Amino acid sequence: MRLLLLSACLLAAGPAVAADDASSCAEGIAMIRDALALNPPETAVPKLRKALRVAEREQKEGEFDECLDAVADARKVLGR
Repeated sequence: MRLLLLSACLLAAGPAVAADDASSCAEGIAMIRDALALNPPETAVPKLRKALRVAEREQKEGEFDECLDAVADARKVLGR
């Protein structure tokens, strides 16, 4: 019975978590674009472009966790 209840709770929470990840992914992509528009140091530009490319690709594929990984990489480059 507990297993059934736990499974039902996890299934109900799934779409909400995916929506949060999708929103966070879109916000992260906007953050990377803004950072590139502000002329970051030359050493950061290729890393930010790569993070943006990966994040946009993963967003299109619906792989929001991988998109968020790319956003996290960009934040590391920016020191945030």
